[in-house]
Amino acid sequence: MRQPGTTDPGIIETDIPARLDRLPWSPFHTLVVVALGVTWILDGLEVTLAGSVSGALKESPILRFTNTEIGMAGAAYLAGAVFGALFFGWLTDRLGRKRLFTITLFVYLAATAATAFSWNFWSFIVFRFFTGMGIGGEYTAINSTIQELVPARVRGWVDLVINGSFWVGAALGAVGAIVLLDPARIDPEWGWRLAFFIGSALGLIILVLRRWIPESPRWLVGQGRVEEANAIVARIEAQAGVVRGRADNLPMTYLRPRAATPLAEVFRTLFVVHRPRALVGLALMVSQAFFYNAIFFTYALILTDFYQVPAQAIGWFILPFAAGNFLGPLILGRLFDTVGRRPMIAATYALSGLLLTGTGWLFWRDALTATQLTACWSVVFFFASAAASSAYLTVSETFPVEMRALAIAAFYAVGTGAGGVAGPWLFGALIDTGSRGSVFAGYLFGAALMLGAALVAALFAVRAERQPLEAIAKPLNAVDGPAGPAP
Repeated sequence: MRQPGTTDPGIIETDIPARLDRLPWSPFHTLVVVALGVTWILDGLEVTLAGSVSGALKESPILRFTNTEIGMAGAAYLAGAVFGALFFGWLTDRLGRKRLFTITLFVYLAATAATAFSWNFWSFIVFRFFTGMGIGGEYTAINSTIQELVPARVRGWVDLVINGSFWVGAALGAVGAIVLLDPARIDPEWGWRLAFFIGSALGLIILVLRRWIPESPRWLVGQGRVEEANAIVARIEAQAGVVRGRADNLPMTYLRPRAATPLAEVFRTLFVVHRPRALVGLALMVSQAFFYNAIFFTYALILTDFYQVPAQAIGWFILPFAAGNFLGPLILGRLFDTVGRRPMIAATYALSGLLLTGTGWLFWRDALTATQLTACWSVVFFFASAAASSAYLTVSETFPVEMRALAIAAFYAVGTGAGGVAGPWLFGALIDTGSRGSVFAGYLFGAALMLGAALVAALFAVRAERQPLEAIAKPLNAVDGPAGPAP
C-alpha cells in the first residue's frame, strides 16, 4: 500500500515515534509503570524468599542442603534466566512484546509454585531453573516495552524505577520470611514451601493488570501493521487529552516493514556496526551481575555462618538492605535524564566499587556487627541498584527496535552467565572455607569489575538522555525520506 508522502508503495511514512515521545504523562503511563513494575516486585519477593529460606533449606529434614548446594541453586536460577532471556528474547522481536510477556509470566508462575513441592536437591534445582527461565524472558519483553512506550524525556527515570521496584518485593519477601520461617508459628519444613507457593499465587494479579497494556506501536509499525499502531496511539492520546491536529509538524520516520530481521544482520549490527556500544553493554552487565548476585544470593549465609543470626530472623536484615536498593533508583533516577547517562553511569558504578571495598575490608577485620554490616550494605546498594538498573537501560535503548529484545537478552545472558552464575557458586564456596579473608578477596574482585565498568562508561557510554529511540539507534529497516537520510 502506498503511504502518504512517499513514491515507493513499500515504504511507510509515520509520525508514531514522535507522537509517543511528545505525550504528557497520563494515566496510561502510570498503568504501564504499575503493570510492569508489579512483575519486578513479585520477582523481588520470590528471590528474597529464596535467599531468606537458605537456613531453612539447610535445616530441612528432607533436603538438608549444604552452603555449596544453596549456591548451586542460585546458579541454576540464573542459568535458567540466561536461557530464557535468549530464547524468549528472540521470540519477542519476532512475535511481539505483549504476547511474550504473557507467555513468560505463565512459565515463571508455574515454576515458582512447583518449587514449593520439591522433594530433593535435583527437583529443587530443576524448578529453580524454569523459574529463572520465565523471569529471564520477562526481562527482555518488559524492558523492550518500557523503552518503546515511555516518552524520551523521562525514559531513564521510569526505567530505573521499574527495575528498582524489585526491591519493594524484596522488602515484602523479608517480612514474609519473618512470619513463614518463625518455628513458633509454622513448622519450618512447611514455611519455606509456603513462601514459594504464596509468591506464585500473588503473581496472578499481574495477569489482570496486563490486559490493558497494548502491543508496542513502534514494533507494530516495523511489521507493517500501521492501522493497529495508529489506533493504539490515538487511544493513548485521547486519555492524555492530546489533540491529534497538533501532530502535523512532527518529524516523520520512513520504514520498509518486514516480518523478521535475519540473525546475520542482527549479529553484524551488534558486533560490527555498534561494536563500541556492545563493549559498553558487556562491561556494565557482567560487572553488575557478579556484584549483585554474588553478594545478594549469599547474604543470608554470611549472617548465619559468621554472625550466627537465626534463619527466621534474616528478614529483619533484608528490610534496610532492600530500602537502600529501591531508594537509589528512585532518588538518583531523574539525574540520568538531566545530568546525563554517561556521568551518572560512571559515578554510580565507581561509588559502588569503592564502597564495596571499604565494607569488605571492615568485614575482613571483623570490625562490624551484623547490624552495622547491613547498614553498610544499604549504602553500597543505594548506588549499586541505580548502577545495575542503568545497565539494563543502556542495552535496551542503544540498539535498533527490530533487535532490542534480543540485544537485551544477549547482554543479560552473557553478563549473568559470566558474572551471575559463577558469583553465587564462588561465594558459597568462599563462605564454606569459614575465612573472612577469602570472602574479602571475592569482594575485591567484584569491586574491581565495577571500577573497570565505570571507566568504560565514562569513556564510551552513549549520551542517550532525552533523545528519541530512533535518533539513538536508527531502525534497521529505516530508509531515506523525501527530505534526506532517515533519522
